[in-house]
Amino acid sequence: MSRIFGKITLMKRIVRILWCLIALYALCSCTPQKEKPKPKPLIPVKTAQAVQKTVPVQIKAIGTIEAVSSVALKAQVTGQISRIHLPEGSEVRQGDLLVSVDPEPFQAVLRQAEANLAKSQAQARFSADQARRYEGLLKEGIVTHDQYDQLRANAESLSASVAADRAAVTNARIQLGYCSIRSPLTGRTGAVALHAGNLVKANDLTIMTVNQISPINVSFNLPEKRLAELKQAMAGGQLKVEAMLPQHPGAAESGSFSFLDNAVNPATGTIKLKGLFANKARKLWPGQFADLVLTLASRQNAVVVPASAVQNGQQGEYLYVVSKDQKVELRQVVTAPAAEGETVIEKGVASGETVVIDGQLRLTPGAAVTAELPPAGGKQK
Repeated sequence: MSRIFGKITLMKRIVRILWCLIALYALCSCTPQKEKPKPKPLIPVKTAQAVQKTVPVQIKAIGTIEAVSSVALKAQVTGQISRIHLPEGSEVRQGDLLVSVDPEPFQAVLRQAEANLAKSQAQARFSADQARRYEGLLKEGIVTHDQYDQLRANAESLSASVAADRAAVTNARIQLGYCSIRSPLTGRTGAVALHAGNLVKANDLTIMTVNQISPINVSFNLPEKRLAELKQAMAGGQLKVEAMLPQHPGAAESGSFSFLDNAVNPATGTIKLKGLFANKARKLWPGQFADLVLTLASRQNAVVVPASAVQNGQQGEYLYVVSKDQKVELRQVVTAPAAEGETVIEKGVASGETVVIDGQLRLTPGAAVTAELPPAGGKQK
């Protein structure tokens, strides 16, 4: 019996051990295991290299095209327009006949003035000869001094009448000349407001306007804070100005800086400038707007990055620089204006460093990136 009870006791112990092992296994299987952290995905960005080169220092503005000279033609005499010699919108040269006013009334006045002059000259010659004769008679004592003085005064009066009549003839010829209205400059005529048959008064209505469009001016305004920079550039020589029309963005007209106003407009804080353009191809037209670029100087050995690389933050301008281990670093930078989609970096980036030009919104300092570099010898993306 003792053997039987011993076997039963042993079997119970074995069963308890098995249950303990099962419980321990179940407890171990229910305990959560710590997973290894997954690496963060690389952020795709586009990059470009900072390069060192010579860049122009430029000012961009919007200007208005203006005729160098614009003359409104008006009649200087009262009369009837007899003929318009050129169609409106014609190219004219200085001195070309444009409008004729009926000259017959003025020709009659001229003939009358010439006749009065001839009459006065005849009377003056007779009076002068008579005064000379009486001068001899006075010496011989035949006539008195009063008689001689009266004849001499009469001769001088008639001589003055000759001068007055001669001035009247000159004035009549001038008035007759005003019947022919000629172009005072080389340019282009506008719309004709008064046609043949209309009665015009002296200095009244404009018959037509002539604009000089070659050369031509483009006026624009500059903030007063850049006035010192402009004056310094002017001291170095003639400044170059380029004008581009919005309708023809690829075609730029080259000109020269020609005018700086003598005062700053206190209402706007700007000063007026002008550029002079040859405009031989007649691309620039008075009244149009144009995009202007004024080149002040050239900056030598400047570090340049694409303009899209520079961002604005609470602490100023910054950009992201990609390190050798493909992680980005935030850099505060000091910039200067440049042209053609580029920005000059005065402080913060060295030539040859790689900067991010697209994808900055997803970046934080130290983030790993996969960079799309520009092709060798190609344009930066």
